[in-house]
Amino acid sequence: QVQLVESGGGLVQAGGSLRLSCAASERTFGTMGWFRQAPGKERELVARINWTGTNTYYADAVKGRFTISRDNAKNTVYLQMNSLNSEDTAVYYCAFRRVSATEYDYWGQGTQVTVSS
Repeated sequence: QVQLVESGGGLVQAGGSLRLSCAASERTFGTMGWFRQAPGKERELVARINWTGTNTYYADAVKGRFTISRDNAKNTVYLQMNSLNSEDTAVYYCAFRRVSATEYDYWGQGTQVTVSS
């Protein structure tokens, strides 16, 4: 059972930056994703990265501002968030999808990101 623990959330002013980290309890051979859920909204995929880091995806809303990366030696995935705005306020979750899986089947507990204007 893979356990994921996010960290790095907090309160930041608009235009600022945060880096989220997601530490896994074991090697996550597959795709890692960052999702977010704002109050009253559905959870959405923000970014994802494959095992080798050679394939990434970003939602249009964060493209050019957020960067996903991973350090497989540390079993950790990161989300660098720049130029934050109030629309980025949400609980951010990391998730793991095994190579053989069609859906993300392991989730972290989430970390709150609040952007003040």
